[in-house]
Amino acid sequence: MSALRRKFGDDYQVVTTSSSGSGFHQQQAAAAAPRRKRQRFVDKNGRCNVQHGNLGSETSRYLSDLFTTLVDLKWRWNLFIFILTYTVAWLFMASMWWLIAYMRGDLNRAHDDNYTPCVANVYNFPSAFLFFIETEATIGYGYRYITDKCPEGIILFLFQSILGSIVDAFLIGCMFIKMSQPKKRAETLMFSEHAVISMRDGKLTLMFRVGNLRNSHMVSAQIRCKLLKSRQTPEGEFLPLDQLELDVGFSTGADQLFLVSPLTICHVIDAKSPFYDLSQRSLQTEQFEIVVILEGIVETTGMTCQARTSYTEDEVLWGHRFFPVISLEEGFFKVDYSQFHATFEVPTTPYSVKEQEEMLLISSPLIGPAVSNSKERNNSVECLDGLDDISTKIPSKLQKMTGREDFPKKLLRMSSTTSEKAYSIGDLPMKLQRISSVPGNSEEKLVSKTTKMMSDPMSQSVADLPPKLQKLSGGGARMEGKLPPKLRKMNSDRFT
Repeated sequence: MSALRRKFGDDYQVVTTSSSGSGFHQQQAAAAAPRRKRQRFVDKNGRCNVQHGNLGSETSRYLSDLFTTLVDLKWRWNLFIFILTYTVAWLFMASMWWLIAYMRGDLNRAHDDNYTPCVANVYNFPSAFLFFIETEATIGYGYRYITDKCPEGIILFLFQSILGSIVDAFLIGCMFIKMSQPKKRAETLMFSEHAVISMRDGKLTLMFRVGNLRNSHMVSAQIRCKLLKSRQTPEGEFLPLDQLELDVGFSTGADQLFLVSPLTICHVIDAKSPFYDLSQRSLQTEQFEIVVILEGIVETTGMTCQARTSYTEDEVLWGHRFFPVISLEEGFFKVDYSQFHATFEVPTTPYSVKEQEEMLLISSPLIGPAVSNSKERNNSVECLDGLDDISTKIPSKLQKMTGREDFPKKLLRMSSTTSEKAYSIGDLPMKLQRISSVPGNSEEKLVSKTTKMMSDPMSQSVADLPPKLQKLSGGGARMEGKLPPKLRKMNSDRFT
């Protein structure tokens, strides 16, 4: 693990010795020394810096897919194999024709007019080689030709035709595929030299720019981003070049590009982003690499093209923004590629998104439901105070007859508790809301029972109220007036 840490860790090391003084000076020298340019995983031109070694017996797998192996070779090796294959094939077939002529004795009797050779006018190896070339290339000068007196020559001629077709299809096909590869199309797809971090739409955003120099479009262009960063798991496992996905609009479809003019690709830094705790200060000490992959179909050839680049932590500018490159001219839009890589500074917070959220929670600890609940409680208390004022205005005789001076306050407390509970139920899951919303609960029964208990003594004692209150009492007063005098007197004696 120490070797991996040394390889994938910082570019310089702090060296300490047994002597405290010398160790201190070496630490200062190591810290003051400029950091070396660290090894990139993907170059700016898209080439991956990966070499496969110690394959052993696995190298035979390359021969099982010989066509792809030849296509992936560099051009100089392709040309060398192309020339070497044709040269060996020609020499081999010319040797076969010369061998037939030698075994039949045609070389010694080539100028005998009464003798019919296997191949006319073949009397040495150069003439046999020329006959093969004329036959293979279907030139047919007419001077050298095969006769019907040579069955072995006919069989060799059939074998030559089949072998030549196979070699032509294989080598010419490899050369055609290699020449038509869309790798060079990626040369006209541009990426900005730097990525920037600044505010956009109120959110901290990582941005970079892509452009297409050709007028032909990239059909179904799609962009992806990978974050390569070494890390250590909680179990102690060290993961060099761990790959994490950076969301550049996959959920919203923003990763599907209409690449006619330069576009700015955005990655919003939020709680799901790997850069959630990245600040301007930590950017100076972090080590990571952002790999950008742009894929699309070349409109002219219909082949898939892929362009790649990468940004290291030194190429990410905090608090910068790209210059606009599109301007409106008379009848068209003009793109100024001289400003494609240019950036300018803008005011940007130096804190990470995580730090901003923590500071926001510290400055305003109350949340929405708590504030709403406090408001509801305050309203309930105000209602209770108002009822207290109303109850004090009722005559004392009426309060005594009711026998429940504190009833309005209790009743409103119960109702306010019910309203608070109804508010809190809205924050519960749906199943609990259904259970809590079942009619006939205990609090509603308690309120109805209390109201019923209150209405009975009030209806019985309305007759003893003053005339004005009797008018306010309504139906109770009319019912009291219909009672006989004897019952009316008994009723009044019972409550005095």
